[in-house]
Amino acid sequence: MKLVLYMYKRFMPVFAGAMIFFSFVLVLVDLLMNLWRFIQNQVPVHDVMNLMLLYLPKTVGYAMPVAILFAASYVLSELYASNELIVIFSSGISLRRFAFPLLALSVVLSFFLFFFEDNVIVPTYAEKVRTQNVLLNADMSKNNDRIVVLSEHGTVIYKADYYDDGQERLYRLYIVVRDEEKRPVCVIYSDTAAWDSNKRHWKLGGAFQYTFENEKIITENVRPEITQKLTEKPETFRNNTISVEEVSTREAREYIEHLQKAGLPSAEAKSVYYKKFSFPFVLFIVVFLSVGLSGRTRKNVLLISLFLCVGSSVLFYVTQMVTMLLAKFGYIPPVLGAWFPVFLFVIISYILVKYSRT
Repeated sequence: MKLVLYMYKRFMPVFAGAMIFFSFVLVLVDLLMNLWRFIQNQVPVHDVMNLMLLYLPKTVGYAMPVAILFAASYVLSELYASNELIVIFSSGISLRRFAFPLLALSVVLSFFLFFFEDNVIVPTYAEKVRTQNVLLNADMSKNNDRIVVLSEHGTVIYKADYYDDGQERLYRLYIVVRDEEKRPVCVIYSDTAAWDSNKRHWKLGGAFQYTFENEKIITENVRPEITQKLTEKPETFRNNTISVEEVSTREAREYIEHLQKAGLPSAEAKSVYYKKFSFPFVLFIVVFLSVGLSGRTRKNVLLISLFLCVGSSVLFYVTQMVTMLLAKFGYIPPVLGAWFPVFLFVIISYILVKYSRT
């Protein structure tokens, strides 16, 4: 128990210091990138400070993997350099047993990072972007024009000239309804369509239904059973591009369901969605790596620890980038694109620990 407390006593100050340093650097970089725009738009200082506070949770998410890798690598290397680990190994305690408290802490922090990102980082970063756009007078209109949307697995196709997001209304709307074999059933034209939030479907105005029967085109009022199929949500018609990486898991899941419902490609969105679950475990991986990489030198511990920290992080992110690209283009399943780097680096870490100097 004393060794556990001693390990945490050596580790936590370095980890906290690294977190503060890397988070501060990221906040400073974001500030410097937007400083000229703040000055140009005469943004008050207190508003700029508020933006920095809103961006702070995002920097914590970015900084935590690097900080924990640096702290674990530095502390273990320093213990090697000061010969403290030789005494510990001589008493019959293995490296894996001695480092177990750090591995356990990394698992706890991995779960914490997942929930922290989903419940804190996503909403605060969205608020930061929204507030910054307002302060910088950026165009935030969600109205849209010349819209084409596939729905119900491609059996319903919407084509509208204009969408008014404030009123949730479509103008000059054409709807093509097809059967399961993708054969046209009817075509609907409507001057306007308003979203009925109670019945959860579009209410058509000035609409006519054109049906092709017995080599004749029949014009009639829109049938109720057809109207009930017009359930595509207004958010679909907005002028926005959803980034799965920047929304919560619930919103990402709904977006993927929409893509599948519309018959659109969803491999990239799925891989990013699975990455939301796999990425937090990078904390466990980097600690596992630091255990295996520590003790490689007794000189320049700080410099070598920083070098191993950066090198390992770059190698992991490059591997993840490659697998995510393979998943995006359909060469591997999306779940494999997100989780393969995790499993690969766990194996590499285990090998490094197994053959580490004890």
